[in-house]
Amino acid sequence: MAVGDVERAVAESAATNGVALVAMPRVDWLNTHGHFSLPKAATSAMPVLQRAFDDLGGNEDEQRSKRWGSLPSDLLHLESRTMVEVDEMQHFTSFRLLTRRAAPSDSVDRDRYAELCGRWSPKADRYRASKVAKGFPGSHGRARQRAYNDLLRDLVAPMMGYRMVRMPAPGLSVDEAYAAAAHRLRRILAVR
Repeated sequence: MAVGDVERAVAESAATNGVALVAMPRVDWLNTHGHFSLPKAATSAMPVLQRAFDDLGGNEDEQRSKRWGSLPSDLLHLESRTMVEVDEMQHFTSFRLLTRRAAPSDSVDRDRYAELCGRWSPKADRYRASKVAKGFPGSHGRARQRAYNDLLRDLVAPMMGYRMVRMPAPGLSVDEAYAAAAHRLRRILAVR
């Protein structure tokens, strides 16, 4: 599938259940400089993000010297300001498992993600293992960068007034991925 196809298909599945999801517009607080460029409202996330950045072998000089730009996200439920991230196989690396301990417990079921990382990391760790990622030099740079950016979303989104729902989708069809997370999404939407 082409980039964005899975997210569009999840939005279509959600629409059949009366849940309107749109492409998440880019926001300044989620950017290529990560925790080195957080707004004041999110500065309390800096120590956790710095520790994860260090644990993932991040290079501060490289990260700070990246051309500034906002990072893409997947989907948004506008009324409730709920971000929906669809996590395909490449998100379930050993590096993501390392960062899961720091994520808020309400963004995703930690035990479920740990189990999925354990199951999928042998394959996910090999996915684009040689792809270079500025800020995360060396092998597995892109996987380490993705784990960091996922944690950045998990920690900072609530501080910026967003709720977060992650839809784990490795090895699932789009409909199966949506069905597996639909109850969490509906529960969040019901409390708004």
